[in-house]
Amino acid sequence: MGRRSRKGRNISGILLLDKPMGITSNAALQKVKRLFNACKAGHTGSLDPLATGVLPLCFGEATKFSQFLLDADKYYRARIRLGITTDSGDADGEVTETKPVPEIDDEELEHVLDNYRGEITQVPSMFSALKVDGQPLYKLARQGVEVEREARPVTIYELEVQDRSGDEFTLDVRCSKGTYVRTLAEDIGRDLGCGAHVAGLRRLAAGPFKIEETVSIQQLEEWPEEERDMKLQPVGAAVKDWPAVELPEVTASYFRQGQPVQVANAPTNGWVSIFAETPGSNVEFIGVGEIQDDGLVAPRRLIAS
Repeated sequence: MGRRSRKGRNISGILLLDKPMGITSNAALQKVKRLFNACKAGHTGSLDPLATGVLPLCFGEATKFSQFLLDADKYYRARIRLGITTDSGDADGEVTETKPVPEIDDEELEHVLDNYRGEITQVPSMFSALKVDGQPLYKLARQGVEVEREARPVTIYELEVQDRSGDEFTLDVRCSKGTYVRTLAEDIGRDLGCGAHVAGLRRLAAGPFKIEETVSIQQLEEWPEEERDMKLQPVGAAVKDWPAVELPEVTASYFRQGQPVQVANAPTNGWVSIFAETPGSNVEFIGVGEIQDDGLVAPRRLIAS
């Protein structure tokens, strides 16, 4: 039996969506996929229904590079509410404990925050999308099941208070992949002795992409197909902050066949984005590679030619 063909348009690129509050990342993806009538699409890491902000959506060939956006650093702005603890660590959860909020001056708050700057370990929330035996933790949590989770290392590059009002404060968080802001809020609340949860969360950046580049579902619904398509960033944008290597046309042909190649003035290590010369003296993105110990550039992931 032959493979069933995919329905929809065979389009490739990255759409930077400003995910609205109140829906899951997958629900947002499915709405946008239908608007584009795309045959293949995926998102690059879940934002909770409570959260809004940068959600890169990959179409077609761009889905091959979504993992690199999953692994990228993130930037959040979180509203932290003191004195109330919820089972999920955010405002969507059930209140499990309330405590009076003591007088906390800026110096004391900074002292607590300083414990979470740099490399730390976190125990993932039971309401996270992390999977155990194929089941997301949040599904188990909703069934009243709690499983043991191992602490995982993450890095907090920046943790800065933007404003304070009553029992709430706004916190800017620049962090590595796998950081749970709700867990961060819970830990800070515990250290302050009154508990806390995330009252609001907005992702301001994901990897190389910033909130100013995003579009809303409402805008996509209002635009004609041609205007929507113009909002797609090229596939190579997923790794646009990587070092770039340009291959002559002949060298690129070997690279496309899976062969490591020698490139003058290439980086000495790490991953690189690969561009190939075309007959028209232009260059096109063809994939990503990795510098081997012998200095050759080895193909790791390529777009279909």
